[in-house]
Amino acid sequence: MNRSLRAGFAMSLALASGAPAQSASKQAVVDTAVGTFIIDLTPAAAPNQVAHFVKTAEDGGYDGTIFHRMVKYGMVQGGDPLTKDPAKRSTYGTGGLNAVKAESRAPKMTAGSVAAVMIPGRPDSAGAQFFVVIVDQPALDGQYTVFGHVSDGLEVVQKISETPTDAAGLATERVEIRRVTIRDTPPPVPEPFSTESIQELALYRAILDTSAGPVAIELFPDKAPGHVRQFLRLAQSGVYDGMAFHRVVPGFVIQTGALSSRSLPLTDKQQKLVQNLQPEFNDTKHVKGIVSMARGDDPASATTSFFICTGVASALDGQYTAFGRVVEGLSVVDAIEGAPRTNETPNVRIDLRTVRVERTKP
Repeated sequence: MNRSLRAGFAMSLALASGAPAQSASKQAVVDTAVGTFIIDLTPAAAPNQVAHFVKTAEDGGYDGTIFHRMVKYGMVQGGDPLTKDPAKRSTYGTGGLNAVKAESRAPKMTAGSVAAVMIPGRPDSAGAQFFVVIVDQPALDGQYTVFGHVSDGLEVVQKISETPTDAAGLATERVEIRRVTIRDTPPPVPEPFSTESIQELALYRAILDTSAGPVAIELFPDKAPGHVRQFLRLAQSGVYDGMAFHRVVPGFVIQTGALSSRSLPLTDKQQKLVQNLQPEFNDTKHVKGIVSMARGDDPASATTSFFICTGVASALDGQYTAFGRVVEGLSVVDAIEGAPRTNETPNVRIDLRTVRVERTKP
């Protein structure tokens, strides 16, 4: 965090003991005007601050407040009850304080950390106000009390940070907190497509919505189960949305799925899904319509990029993992193959808008 950011926020943090421990881990679901994010609360680190935050939320104290101060892609601050009233804008940042005694300071201020706002030089001045950092802020290590961490929806916090501000960093548009709901942390959800049998996976297909038209792909889980699971996982999570066909080689392949072609960055949740795939070379011949995973020199370097063969490509047999076949839309594949290009790059962007997962049988 830069100097102006620290100067713009009048805060400090701390941890203490004395509040009763909560028996089950808790989350705060923060519903805002631009989306929802979830905070994993950490009462073991800041029992008093968590207790005050929970009580304020359950009493409706955050409903209708706004994020009144932000630094673009750095931090957002909210929770001041005075922000419910637009007429009190000159006092924003001064309300809801002096309610929580000092607690110890977090050694690290990492992306997603949720911390208490305090008045500089007054360690016992924390209260309802909080701030969320969007990226690691090592300059703040050891200085603030962190009482939670955003576990889902950090991209929403980032969007909030893009709110226009005046010269003092005060928001010029209202981004409201509609409600903060406290709940027990739900049990872990199995990774998508991790428990289905080979027979069950075979019931799914993928529909590529491209700017040239739709392409339907049947999948080969019996040949490449790991690739099929991962492809379905990436598709369902939206990783492929907003990409492009970045490579066209007539008579050979059309290729898409490169993260560098994506119109928007991945969310944290999407990024966690991206991983290298172990090769599953099989006896499928690379002929027109076959879908196969692209990779680098390392056989285990495939991640998201894949290609569709537009002709016989025998040199790829047994060297790349074929995991599907086009069953509808070969004319669309032909149209993409025939698009004007410079070397292997289309002159006009050919979009892969979405990849929709569809179950062919109930």
